[in-house]
Amino acid sequence: MRVLAAMSGGVDSAVAAARAVDAGHDVVGVHLALSRMPGTLRTGSRGCCTIEDSMDAQRAANVLGIPYYVWDFSERFKADVVDDFIAEYAAGRTPNPCMRCNERIKFAALLEKALALGFDAVCTGHYATIVTDAAGNRELHRASAWAKDQSYVLGVLTAEQLAHAYFPLGDTPSKQLVREEAARRRLSVAQKPDSHDICFIPDGDTRGWLAEKVGTAHGDIVDRAGEVVGSHEGAHAYTVGQRRGLRLGTPAPDGKPRFVLEVRPKENTVVVGPKVALATAEIAGSRYTWAGQPPEDAATPFACEVQIRAHADPVPATAVVAGGQLVVTPEHPLDGVAPGQTAVVYVGTRVLGQCTIDRTVSAVPVDA
Repeated sequence: MRVLAAMSGGVDSAVAAARAVDAGHDVVGVHLALSRMPGTLRTGSRGCCTIEDSMDAQRAANVLGIPYYVWDFSERFKADVVDDFIAEYAAGRTPNPCMRCNERIKFAALLEKALALGFDAVCTGHYATIVTDAAGNRELHRASAWAKDQSYVLGVLTAEQLAHAYFPLGDTPSKQLVREEAARRRLSVAQKPDSHDICFIPDGDTRGWLAEKVGTAHGDIVDRAGEVVGSHEGAHAYTVGQRRGLRLGTPAPDGKPRFVLEVRPKENTVVVGPKVALATAEIAGSRYTWAGQPPEDAATPFACEVQIRAHADPVPATAVVAGGQLVVTPEHPLDGVAPGQTAVVYVGTRVLGQCTIDRTVSAVPVDA
């Protein structure tokens, strides 16, 4: 195959590109420039797609003996990921920018350009596996090492995108083996720290960053009965499940800590309550997709597992498409689910599909 290897400058994508070369493919490396801030620098494990990352990717490509390019996707990234992140928070939702980046940049904008240039597949360093069934349909499955599995953030991929995706690291038992392989290959990124946090907020101060973008506006913090128990300087700074930073002036009747249960941006109000009220009995979203072949009859409830965060444990559930939404009912209540998060549905190790959560149903009535 002609393979376009997306090289982030980290050890995973470098080894993935190396394995693609070893497999005999015609490989070209590309680094995506996602920021137009020329002074953007990496600080330890914070940030990615920086100047250092581009140089690290270049050095890896040189060692592998493959062509290497830097493509400017900064405008697309700003519109599809950064601006979407701001809009979602302003609407009281909690977005996952990594999901949007995979959906709209790496496997939409990048894949679209790759196919136009005659490439057969885009290769990345994600830990996930693609399996072809007896009918020739491609399925997305978990990586062999569940501790490193990244299939959750790839749950947004469609059948067409899976047809051109290549994940050489999916069967690797551990990240340490990848680092050891990188060292044997004399790749300088062998011990480079993994990136954490949101790449376009490298200092990790999401609240401060949002305040600059959205602005501040004083509003009320209320309990489930609507009584004012505190104030805030911007509802966008809060997310469901948050406990710290509430600074409430009125203690709870039971003396226990209170958590953010809901954010109402139109009213500029934050709703708080006891931890038990974070239990969610049902989630639903109208923006759903299938990763490969859809269920034979999605209108009939089917057994599955649902995962609502990248590192959360999957929970047994029942799912069904009803009223234009993918509705998921877990066997046991989920804790602290926020609109805007992504629910990924699995059947065994296979990623069946996903939805962006639009609504949740609490397992604890207000009067309880």
